Amino acid sequence: MFLYNITLNPTTAINQAIYGNFSGTKQQELIVGRQTRLELLRPDPNSGKVHTVLSHEVFGLIRSLAPFRLTGGSKDYIVVGSDSGRIVILEYNPIKNTFDKVHQETYGKTGCRRNVPGQYLAVDPKGRAVMIGAVEKQKLVYILNRDSAANLTISSPLEAHKSNNLNQHIVAVDVGFENPVFACLEIDYTEADTDSTGEAAKQVEKVLTYYELDLGLNHVIRKWSDVVDRKANLLVPVPGGSDGPSGVLVCSENFISYRHPEMPEYHIPIPRRAQPLEDPTRGIIIVASAVHRMRVNKQTQFFFLLQSEEGDLYKVTMEYEEGMVHGLTIKYFDTIPVATSLCILKSGFLFVANEFGNHHHYSFESLGDDPDDPEISSADYMEAEEESDQRPLVYFKPRPLKNLVLVDELESLSPLMDAKVLNLADEESPRIYGLNGRGAQSTFRILNQGLEAAELAVSELPGNPSAVWTTRLKAQDQFHAYIVVSFANATLVLSIGETVEEVTDTGFLTNAPTIAVQQLGEDALIQVHPHGIRHILADRRVNEWRAPNGQTITEAATNSRQIVISLSGGEIVYFELDNMGQLNEHQERKQMSSNVTCLALGEVPEGRQRSRYLAAGCDDQTVRILSLDPDSCLEAISMQAVQGVPSSLCIIEMMDTGIEQGHGTQYLNIGLSNGILLRTILDTITGQLSDTRTRFIGAKSVKLFKISIQNQPAVLALSTKPWVSYTFQNRLFLTPLSYEMLEYGSAFVSEQCPEGVVAVAGNTLRIFTVEKLGNIFNQVAVPLKYTPRKFALHAPTRTFIVVESDHATYSPEEKAKGIAQKEAEDFEIDEDITNLDPLQFGNVRSVSGKWASCIRLIEPFQGQTLQVIELEENEAAFSVAVVQFRNNPHATSPMEQFIVVGTGQNVTLTPRSCTAGYLRVYRIVQGENGVLRLDFIHRTPVDETPYALLAFQGRLLVGAGRALRIYDIGKKKMLRKCEVKTIPNCIVSLHTQGHRIVATDIQESVHYVIYKHADNRLVVFADDTIPRWMTASTMVDYDTVAGGDKFGNFFVDRLPNLVSREVDEDTTGNRIYHEKGYLQGAANKLESLCEYFTGDIITSIHRTTLLSGGREVLLTTSLLGSISIYVPFVSKEDVDFFQMLEMHMRSEAPPLMGRDHLLYRSFYIPVRSVIDGDLCEQYNSLSAEKRRMIADELDRSVADVQKKIEDMRIRSGF
Repeated sequence: MFLYNITLNPTTAINQAIYGNFSGTKQQELIVGRQTRLELLRPDPNSGKVHTVLSHEVFGLIRSLAPFRLTGGSKDYIVVGSDSGRIVILEYNPIKNTFDKVHQETYGKTGCRRNVPGQYLAVDPKGRAVMIGAVEKQKLVYILNRDSAANLTISSPLEAHKSNNLNQHIVAVDVGFENPVFACLEIDYTEADTDSTGEAAKQVEKVLTYYELDLGLNHVIRKWSDVVDRKANLLVPVPGGSDGPSGVLVCSENFISYRHPEMPEYHIPIPRRAQPLEDPTRGIIIVASAVHRMRVNKQTQFFFLLQSEEGDLYKVTMEYEEGMVHGLTIKYFDTIPVATSLCILKSGFLFVANEFGNHHHYSFESLGDDPDDPEISSADYMEAEEESDQRPLVYFKPRPLKNLVLVDELESLSPLMDAKVLNLADEESPRIYGLNGRGAQSTFRILNQGLEAAELAVSELPGNPSAVWTTRLKAQDQFHAYIVVSFANATLVLSIGETVEEVTDTGFLTNAPTIAVQQLGEDALIQVHPHGIRHILADRRVNEWRAPNGQTITEAATNSRQIVISLSGGEIVYFELDNMGQLNEHQERKQMSSNVTCLALGEVPEGRQRSRYLAAGCDDQTVRILSLDPDSCLEAISMQAVQGVPSSLCIIEMMDTGIEQGHGTQYLNIGLSNGILLRTILDTITGQLSDTRTRFIGAKSVKLFKISIQNQPAVLALSTKPWVSYTFQNRLFLTPLSYEMLEYGSAFVSEQCPEGVVAVAGNTLRIFTVEKLGNIFNQVAVPLKYTPRKFALHAPTRTFIVVESDHATYSPEEKAKGIAQKEAEDFEIDEDITNLDPLQFGNVRSVSGKWASCIRLIEPFQGQTLQVIELEENEAAFSVAVVQFRNNPHATSPMEQFIVVGTGQNVTLTPRSCTAGYLRVYRIVQGENGVLRLDFIHRTPVDETPYALLAFQGRLLVGAGRALRIYDIGKKKMLRKCEVKTIPNCIVSLHTQGHRIVATDIQESVHYVIYKHADNRLVVFADDTIPRWMTASTMVDYDTVAGGDKFGNFFVDRLPNLVSREVDEDTTGNRIYHEKGYLQGAANKLESLCEYFTGDIITSIHRTTLLSGGREVLLTTSLLGSISIYVPFVSKEDVDFFQMLEMHMRSEAPPLMGRDHLLYRSFYIPVRSVIDGDLCEQYNSLSAEKRRMIADELDRSVADVQKKIEDMRIRSGF
């Protein structure tokens, strides 16, 4: 079994974000690390929309990122710390739109080890040195400089190691142009290591240490160290040199202190929410920070934004003069979701890379200077600190956003807890339903394949139009002036302004349908109608060319200088604009051998008189290319036979070759009446057609239109669904639009909509834009209350049952009790604070061991929640299944499918225990108002929390701790029928086919169990040789299981054929019952077929088909939001081809981070029988020379290799 791995949706979580001028322009950009992918984002300084410019898979784990700029430079470089054991410096090349590797220095072993640097990166603010540190012991400093040719140089590493030392954070101190200084938070564990009682570990001190790089002597010295609070966790450098006083802010639990070797220490508190249920013993720490500098009255001012683990932002300012600090102040700023990185941009925006859920881009409304917000100064706080024994707590009143306004959102699926691939609406491709998020920001997402179309306007028309065009009045106009709509016997002209209104004095013929509209030459317009061509001049004079008697014009193609029409007899007539602005007919006409069904002209190339080629589609199932050169006008050059009658043609130049060549590839797109779209390269010199790609896009004839997306040419293809062919990061994409069926379309440019599409659907005119390129799914989100755990589909009603539970959270019942208790203690309760919006502020935190949980019924078509059942008495739900019980008297009725929810009471996570587990049974019934709801039947106590439930032969299979049991339904409770307790730790998932059950253990991989009906016994007869911490699994077939573990490995295991047959044929069961165990487990062992490291925790695996008529694939979803497919190879020839291609790609295009690709994919277990499609797809981004060299090695042409790579994707996924 060989598999080919393709990523459909890359990781959406961001583990670090940095900002700088990476293109060398004034505009600031963002670089984000998405686990194994590096992306460049460009926020629009006017609208605030964030666009992805470049996304690059690095085949390594990105651990840290930092920008740096050499002194006097105008461009930022990127330093990356990864799991490769190398420090890598990258430069963004805006011309080629690539990341170029400038330096790569090896310093240690690969992998994320505690004593190999890569976890921390700190860059001197003046760009002179960089420190890269490990969690334990090692710290290396590299000196950065430039040589005589102004190229970046890097020195050998200088060591700043300290044995028996743990590093908790490293930053670069801003000291102006003095010797670079780095600050570290350190713990020395020498005594703790030798003390077995553990007392020394409790007494150990945390130290803030300054390391100075002496540029003269070229070595690193420990300059200064001072003891800080034991719970310090974060350092924030303070601007220095001419900008500020230098030093660092040390963030600890509940307070922040300012430290500097030559200045006194200042403390300020971290204000807490004035929440009546607040636990004063629970500390608050700072998790993210940002500093912003401004020039005010030729003085540099700065402030810090710090974020607490609750999501509250605080603004910290510093009072200083002449380099001496006199105090600090802190005030509450706003509350946003908890971030991994905060980036304040000069354009007045704040980019927040959220830890969970969507990433946000905010605009600053104000800088928090409102005098109504209370401000706490270090002087007042330190005075109160001296007066009391304990640190005083400071409270604030939370409020909705005041200083920030959300302007854009980057959708993120992280954390993706569970997913299902289902086709509930009988569409062409299934939808993916997923559970996302944490706490109150959780959502139930419905993912539909297709680009998101943002609808701007819909207006009804007096009838059903057949076509629509837009046109400018003059060639140099920026915006379109008219929308021309054609009906069966009339034409309507609308003018585009503030509003769209009908106009009559345009020179257009309105009492006949229109075939084509074009802005011609400098300032003329053309209208082609069935009886002739109207040439409307700028002064409204009209020249008319009439069709010969008895003949009508059937098809037309136009550009800004040429017009081609076909007459009903199959004759082609050609017109060209002369230098005087007159339209001249070519003296000869071309008689085609069969009827012309469609025509196409390319745009006139810059500096040329005409487009050289005309494409004509005929009903004899051919497409012909005719020359338009004056010497050989209308002579046939080449021809292509196609699999149907051509219905539409489009010649367009796509920028898919990389910008360095200055021009794109000329494509001829052919739409056929049977719903097939062909894309062929049209040679601009010879006119020959080559390299045809085919794609079925719908069961209706295809119509093609030229549009523009992000200033690049694109094609809109309309069939049963609209599709868009566009270029993104020098790659061609063909993606459906998530929009209803359209009849006709045209590009639309106006002041309000700089880049849109106007289209006809039924009797309406619609204007929409396509913005988020690169996203192949668009999403609908249904808000949830707590972290979702599992969900199940109730097929008869097409509804989903979602179970949600949150640890250390107040349930509504507990919250009401707590507030009542506070009121009884005469505590003043502020309604505003007890009823804060959980979406912004989260649910109220409780103590460990307390749970909030609910069961939710969702209708997926409208995205509505039909019912929420809150669980009480500290019960939390973890699993759900839908079961049709066989011995129920109404077993055949589809509405008698019961929902079983597995819950635990007073659950503790470590060690795993609970006071009781329950099986709660519900049935879906119709309420009085016709709305579906869950009807509670009964609940059954079990001894452990049931983490896995499954319908099995008309009964219920339950995995509760180590026990695997079969239950049947009774009137008062569930009845236990059978059990086996030989699973080692805890069952986390169950699958079944026939009498065979696959149970996965949390720590010990896969177990095969058989149910012997005659003896009513469950027997474990096979297990795995490798201990795997299972997170997801599925049965691929009767003997084979695919799974994922918590370290990011994907694997496929198979039961040997002989064992499988023997077990099934053993009717008495004597052999299985009495077989001797092997290697402290079951008697038989599974064979490993495939192994592959994905770099992310797999949360669900499904065997499914993504396209109608496509191949069956294994689809996996992962915790950080990526969706991948594993496509099985059909032929040995394909396996050999892709293995060779992967081998050449490894040597010719080594990963950007310096990680060895083969080692990366074999992180824990050597990679086996899986080919990395993401690496193979990077073939298209290689230089032409390398592409040709690899193709020669494979004995193929470059086009063949590209076609094979593309086919693997489009035949099974998108």
